[in-house]
Amino acid sequence: PGLTGLQNLENTCYMNAVLQCLCSLTPLVQYFLSGKWNAALHDSSQIGHQLIGESATAFGCLVSDMWLGEFDYVSPEAFLSVFGKRYPAFSRRTQHDAQEFLICVLDDLHEAFKEVRVQLCTNLNDSAGPSQERQSPAAGASTRSSNGTSIITELFEGQLSYGIRCLKCTARSDRPETFTVLSLPIPSTRVCSLQDCLECFFQPDTLTRNNQIHCYWCGGNQDATLKASIIKAPQIIIFHLKRFAWQDRHRRKLSTTVCYPTSDLDLSPYISTSPCKNAEYSLCAVVNHAGDMDYGHYTAFCKHSVTQHWYSFDDAQVTKIPDSAVQADTAYLLFYTSQG
Repeated sequence: PGLTGLQNLENTCYMNAVLQCLCSLTPLVQYFLSGKWNAALHDSSQIGHQLIGESATAFGCLVSDMWLGEFDYVSPEAFLSVFGKRYPAFSRRTQHDAQEFLICVLDDLHEAFKEVRVQLCTNLNDSAGPSQERQSPAAGASTRSSNGTSIITELFEGQLSYGIRCLKCTARSDRPETFTVLSLPIPSTRVCSLQDCLECFFQPDTLTRNNQIHCYWCGGNQDATLKASIIKAPQIIIFHLKRFAWQDRHRRKLSTTVCYPTSDLDLSPYISTSPCKNAEYSLCAVVNHAGDMDYGHYTAFCKHSVTQHWYSFDDAQVTKIPDSAVQADTAYLLFYTSQG
């Protein structure tokens, strides 16, 4: 159970790799195999979410086939068919980015299962802050508006706080932002560590010129510093290594070797809340991308929740691999689960 390959439906390796990782995460699998998702989906259907629930139902059936069926591999055709109705770009059998697909799947499942509570709130994103044109580090987090709770928010949603300090009057403000995936910059070296990538993401930044903030206290645009920190760490944190970068008006793939731990990843230096509990994480799944910008292939490494062994998922082919093979130069998405 849980060692079932996925048929490639023509250029769908990006989808297969992401689905294998999601279908290896114990709490998410348990949610679907226990039948809890049926009740949540029924509640959602009462408030006009019937169409949104189609792909969630197909996802639930796929989880069941992969964990309760007795197949070497199954076809994700039914899931892709209904998911493509919601996101037409993925209905075309062309190559896509695995990270973009992952974000769409998480958003889709959240919309299907969310429990909405009516509450009064203010839009914090409209408050004074850095220019939205800026690409770092705010652009490094895939965000959603805080609209209801679901199994997705319970497992994957974390919260950042961007501390903004005016360099003229030193007034400070904080801008919270939820995330499900953190996109980490890769230092321009041949070899680096995941901690190096995290340091790049969380290092303070100075906002000047077009990126100045409008300071309420000074009454005008001013230079400022910006520093991100985690104020709520998710149970499962997903890191996207930004391997595709622009250089001289051309996109290229960074082949930097990023060394990442399989256990005891300590996020406490980046968490601002005190005391810092459950800050250590263990690797549970990896999406790999081999090749270049024009031609590439996605595979997945997943740690089986029962056997505790690592397996490679290459579309329909499933192979047991040694722990040492999990460290690969092709890593693109890293899934870590809290050891607490």
